[in-house]
Amino acid sequence: MTAHSAHTIAGATPSFWREKAGEFLADWLAVGGLALLLIIVLAALAAPLIAPQNPYDLAQLDVLDARLPPGSAAGDGKTFLLGSDEQGRDLLSAILYGLRISLGVGALSTLIALGLGGVVGLWSAYRGGRWDAVIMRVVDLQLSFPAILIALVLLAALGQGIGKIIAALVTVQWAYYARTVRGTALAEKGKDYIAAAQGLALPTHRVLLGHLLPNCLPPLIVVASVQVAHAIALEATLSFLGLGLPITEPSLGLLIANGYQYLLSGKYWVSFFPGVALLLTIVSINLVADRLRDVLNPRLAR
Repeated sequence: MTAHSAHTIAGATPSFWREKAGEFLADWLAVGGLALLLIIVLAALAAPLIAPQNPYDLAQLDVLDARLPPGSAAGDGKTFLLGSDEQGRDLLSAILYGLRISLGVGALSTLIALGLGGVVGLWSAYRGGRWDAVIMRVVDLQLSFPAILIALVLLAALGQGIGKIIAALVTVQWAYYARTVRGTALAEKGKDYIAAAQGLALPTHRVLLGHLLPNCLPPLIVVASVQVAHAIALEATLSFLGLGLPITEPSLGLLIANGYQYLLSGKYWVSFFPGVALLLTIVSINLVADRLRDVLNPRLAR
């Protein structure tokens, strides 16, 4: 048996992914979540083209337009469909630009954490022994603390900024991927296709990345899809508390915080609409993640 044929038997083949895609699309709720997520992502990407104004261009703002209710007309004749905030910014435009920041931070931090944790977990499972024990104790120690507590401590020391909050989110996420990949890799490394690859004297990196990693992808994709929503929610929480992004790079969490003080005065829209956008984003991701879990986790398969 060659390494290639054994790898095919392991299951991570194009036909495997086509079958799983068909199972995913059979659930209308998951398809609806995916459609909503695509609309949100496309709206965020196209924000400079479809937003009524650039909410962070001071030349386009007028303090006389501050805190206008939804449907009000601005001084220049434009209509604030969702109202305006305390600086006279069109709230719809601010949300579209805020979505770009929130989605970008969540996706980028997840990709980096997935890469780091995946490599660490693969190497730990493949090497075993003392290195595996040490790495897993570090993972267990980190996972024993709440993620938001670790992020708060890091950002209190590092300060605000996109790069700093991404670093904090990567720090709190990588351990989830390391543990997931290690558990899957331990079950896979004793199979015939790994023995065939080792028998061909392939380099360690080719065995790990070319043969072991593809068969660890299903659970890894499930964890990553859940962690994207978690990262977006965590970033919004940190920004709401004033420890995430600066006012010049606002995310949805910061937009919610900006209007929080006006809730009791009846100007609900300043926080309400960014909150709805954040809710829809997280719900759509979770709908997709839940279906991926059902489809890719053999224990939950029908």
